[in-house]
Amino acid sequence: MTEDDKPTVLVVEDERALIELYVRWLEDDYDVRTAEGGEEAIEEMDEDVDVVLLDRLMPGMSGDEVLEVTQDRIPDAKVAMVTAVEPDFDVIKMGFDDYLTKPVEREELLRTVERLLGRSQFAGLEQELYALVSKQAALLSTKPEEELAKSDEFAELEDRIAELRSDIGTTLPDIEGDEFVAMVRDIEAEDEDGGGGAADTANDGGD
Repeated sequence: MTEDDKPTVLVVEDERALIELYVRWLEDDYDVRTAEGGEEAIEEMDEDVDVVLLDRLMPGMSGDEVLEVTQDRIPDAKVAMVTAVEPDFDVIKMGFDDYLTKPVEREELLRTVERLLGRSQFAGLEQELYALVSKQAALLSTKPEEELAKSDEFAELEDRIAELRSDIGTTLPDIEGDEFVAMVRDIEAEDEDGGGGAADTANDGGD
């Protein structure tokens, strides 16, 4: 965190209008850094960065490539992909923590950052469960049921989620366990509500 103890959020987005919008939404509660591309994002990475909001499709260095560098340089930072690219089964193996499909509403973005920061208190298994449930929710919201049913990758994802739920249920103290379950249910509830929505801006495009 920064000296004033505000968590630091790095916004990586190639559309200046969206950067300015996200900064307006975040600046009251967070120290916000911005980058208009992958190379610039890497220059902004240091141990103070707590959360990265990462566009997936950008000129030059893609968001997927930036994600790999992020995992290497600031492994403790939490990453949410914020993109117009609907998730495919390849996201299951990617190292991000949440996936938001544009256009993104203000409350959705703020809630996601808050959740990602809250994850830092949990250990490895809990963090893995959170990330996998986020990916499951993203795929459930965009893929037809028949396509999900035919996917070996999605079946493996659901098996791992069930395994983690079982393991965590037997290892977490009651209070911490209840808090974590509430966080996971929050993700699932958003998926049931349909997620997404129109952003509070006329410029709701982007990659």
